[in-house]
Amino acid sequence: MNFSMVFYVLGWLLDFEAMFMLPSVITGIIYHEQAVLSLLASMLACLVPGVFVFFFKPKDKKIYAREGYAITALAWIVLSIFGAIPFVLSGSIPGFIDAVFETASGFTTTGASILTNVEAVPHCILFWRSFTHWVGGMGVIVFMIAFLPLAGGSEMFLMKAESPGPSVSKLVPKVKTTALTLYKLYIWLTIVEIVILLLGHMPLFDTLCITFGTAGTGGFSVLNSGCADYTAFQQIVITIFMIMFGVNFNFYYYVSRKRLKDAMHISEVFVYLGIIAASIAMITVNISSLYSSRGTALKDAAFQVGSIITTTGFATTDFNLWPSFSKALLVTLMFVGACAGSTGGGLKVSRVQILCKSVVKEVYFLTHPHTIRKVTMDGRQVEHTVRRSVLTYLSAYMVVVVFSVLLVSLDNFDLETSFTAVAATLNNIGPGLGKVGPSANFSSLSGLSKIVLTFDMIAGRLELFPVFSLFAPSTWRKS
Repeated sequence: MNFSMVFYVLGWLLDFEAMFMLPSVITGIIYHEQAVLSLLASMLACLVPGVFVFFFKPKDKKIYAREGYAITALAWIVLSIFGAIPFVLSGSIPGFIDAVFETASGFTTTGASILTNVEAVPHCILFWRSFTHWVGGMGVIVFMIAFLPLAGGSEMFLMKAESPGPSVSKLVPKVKTTALTLYKLYIWLTIVEIVILLLGHMPLFDTLCITFGTAGTGGFSVLNSGCADYTAFQQIVITIFMIMFGVNFNFYYYVSRKRLKDAMHISEVFVYLGIIAASIAMITVNISSLYSSRGTALKDAAFQVGSIITTTGFATTDFNLWPSFSKALLVTLMFVGACAGSTGGGLKVSRVQILCKSVVKEVYFLTHPHTIRKVTMDGRQVEHTVRRSVLTYLSAYMVVVVFSVLLVSLDNFDLETSFTAVAATLNNIGPGLGKVGPSANFSSLSGLSKIVLTFDMIAGRLELFPVFSLFAPSTWRKS
């Protein structure tokens, strides 16, 4: 283990986090809020350990697989701890566990909150809260790769550890250029949504915070009513962009380069859109009797389907009051999630595709044992190692779900609350059902449950194994 390089990258991470707080400081100055002092103190707290990177540069800057996994997992933990300082110092969230929960929820783009009155929180703290979504959406490690000089080949280990999905590939030969390309696409989509929402007469502060949540598929709102008080046009725009940010960014890259043939070969995108369309249709029919018009039912169904499958977590209505079929379908979408290579969470559509095709292959093999049948995706054979990694991930995923539900159930809430609280945090969604539904929050849970769910948020965002690596003795042995 290259310990000097681990501390070096974490030091740079804290420098970046201090920089990320600057827009919130500007917001506090604009609104003349005293809470801006807590942000300035938090920036200083980040810079003090971060400044050592300028004086203690490691001789060996190589990063291999175990350093990549350890750095990535520790980075998200450190981000959450230091990012919680503004909440505590400003008094917005006095309890440290609650503050870390809120911050981890922001950076992991989960959107689960313990705040009972969002509108009472200073604008600069709300801005920081929402900006963590935008920072965490594409990944802070990906951001660092774009600007931090590392030894050749080291970036790929970091990028693989942080990027969601069963596999990570370079869009262009250099990993650094790939990171820059992804962030350019991310920024352009963000700007387009901001412009359209402003044209739709949404206030600037709301526009920025909602766009940060949409882009990062987070879900923190600045109103106690969530997104319910926004106009139909604004809700439709948010719906469209939630779905767009759940698309594999490779698709946008190929389209921008006019490589339409390559874009059309990404079957995951079309399966993803098909699942969304079918889910909207079924839920609209199921809930239409609760609405005065079919159009309103369609709008709310589309918003919630887009919000849940992309793991954004915004809400325009209390879907906890919908019929059981609609709620069950939404819970199913929590687990499916968005596309690999997007800002969304969940199992990912590509994994679901591989799992389904693997099951079909095994069933076919039972009746035709001497036949060779390959699992293919996008015109290419899915290697055995990929299928094994998908099945291993699913197994580990279910173990985390079971143990998390057991620990959260110690709070003695109903099973619906305990199970969906875990599903909503592990899949980085936000609201669940029952006492953690869209009209409620996570404040009633115990400290233990919040710690468990904070672990789930970070583990879910990093897809388990980087966090697991921290507990493996072999990770920390010197080479």
